[in-house]
Amino acid sequence: MSRMILHPRDPERSVAFYRDTLGLAIYREFPGGTVFFLGNGLLEVSGRGETGPGPDVVLWLQVRDIADTARRLGDLGVPVERAPEEEPWGLVEMWLRDPDGLRIVVVQVPDDHPIRRDQRQPS
Repeated sequence: MSRMILHPRDPERSVAFYRDTLGLAIYREFPGGTVFFLGNGLLEVSGRGETGPGPDVVLWLQVRDIADTARRLGDLGVPVERAPEEEPWGLVEMWLRDPDGLRIVVVQVPDDHPIRRDQRQPS
């Protein structure tokens, strides 16, 4: 199991963003922290940080329907830095930021994309 840990400037605001705005399911809660399911790993929002995340840290979230996700986030007033766009590598990506400025790349993997196929060679 893997886990990304965020120490936000305003923990309550960040928990609300990940829980209510992005709709991540809660794995567990403990005094001073909330851990969310994040695909094959976990996202822990705990403690309090003095600064935002570094500019080179990016959270990658895969969704089933990026158009629906973009519409829902727009309805919630989430500023989208870049609308969904198909990348040269075939993924559809949109960019936004969490309340502390952490860049989030929301990704839809098209049904015919190679990432969806088993790349192992037959034995």
